[in-house]
Amino acid sequence: MRVLETGNHLVALAVRAAGVEVVPAYPITPQTQVIEKVAELIAGGHMDAEYIPVESEHSACAALIAASLTGARAFSATSAHGLAYMHEMVHFAAGIRAPVVMANINRALGPGWNIWCDHQDSISQRDTGWLQIYVASHQEVIDSVIQGFKITENWSVMLPLMVNLDAFVLSHTYTDAEVPEIEEVREFLPPYKPRWKLDPRFPVTHGSVVYPDDFSETRQSMQIGQNNARRVIKEVCRDYAEVFGRWHGDMVEEYLIDDAEIAIVAMGTLASESRVVVDVLRQEGLRVGLFRIRFFRPFPIEEIRSLGERVKSILVIDRNYSYGMEGAVFTELKGALYGFSNVPVRNLIVGLGGRDVSYELIADMTRKAISGELGEITWGDSRITPSHRVTLECLEEFKKLLG
Repeated sequence: MRVLETGNHLVALAVRAAGVEVVPAYPITPQTQVIEKVAELIAGGHMDAEYIPVESEHSACAALIAASLTGARAFSATSAHGLAYMHEMVHFAAGIRAPVVMANINRALGPGWNIWCDHQDSISQRDTGWLQIYVASHQEVIDSVIQGFKITENWSVMLPLMVNLDAFVLSHTYTDAEVPEIEEVREFLPPYKPRWKLDPRFPVTHGSVVYPDDFSETRQSMQIGQNNARRVIKEVCRDYAEVFGRWHGDMVEEYLIDDAEIAIVAMGTLASESRVVVDVLRQEGLRVGLFRIRFFRPFPIEEIRSLGERVKSILVIDRNYSYGMEGAVFTELKGALYGFSNVPVRNLIVGLGGRDVSYELIADMTRKAISGELGEITWGDSRITPSHRVTLECLEEFKKLLG
């Protein structure tokens, strides 16, 4: 059925279509609408699932893991400080190989207090072992949740999956989207069949103490799951396109890359804005293409290396920053290219804390990258230059204000 809905409510409708059985959650702006809609569907008899209201995000993730270990298909949602509060259990979910899906509504972390979008919250969880999707449209929100369960529940993967969508840009805006019929989804995504589960009739202990002699192997097995996910993601996305007729890419999505001289690399809705940039700059005769990273984990290493062989330069847009270093996607991309390509790469930092990023700004920065005017790292929408002189001037002004 085609509906006009917010991105948050589309997550809930996808969860219903996927046959989720248990939903533990705790509210946090801008995620709250997801769980409110799920609770409404359950209370109205439109979704056969158990909703568990808990006292914190830490408990929500613990209950999510526990539900999955009993053999149930489980889902939760969170954002920013809620995801940070979960951090211990986020590690636990991956280490214990719980095939759950969680929607994270990307929101900036404080201080200062901010409820708008950037990717710092999910990027901070990149080393936990979770698979991570960054979606660029309302339709992709629905399709990625359904695909996510198919990917994580594959016995060669068995790692939790996080679907990330930009706060407000996707979560609270309305657009029309196609929600698959439940019967169709059941054919594509049959009920979850665990390889094993906790059962009081056959008591076992799982995830207990692991001594040093065996610990490295548990972590290597998680990496094997990540590697296997590369193949499974491509298979699932191809099968989804055949069944439902929709394609958002698999590990990545390319737009006018084949003859491009410079590639814009971005995630989430900034990639959607960058698609407009490509169209504008193409009209100016500039051979620009878009390379959208859809799965940040596992990172699309082979696809990045192929890109490095096809273009003359790369502009990476990050909506995050790894302080003391650079944008996280920039670091990862350079690491993937190391030893395989010497293509020049530049880093553009924009959109932190939800600051609006227009296609005009990205287009202007891309023109500067082409003309060689950009440095290695550019804070594209900051009103100050990050110099020691400016810092000292700000401190002096602050002293005056304090008297």
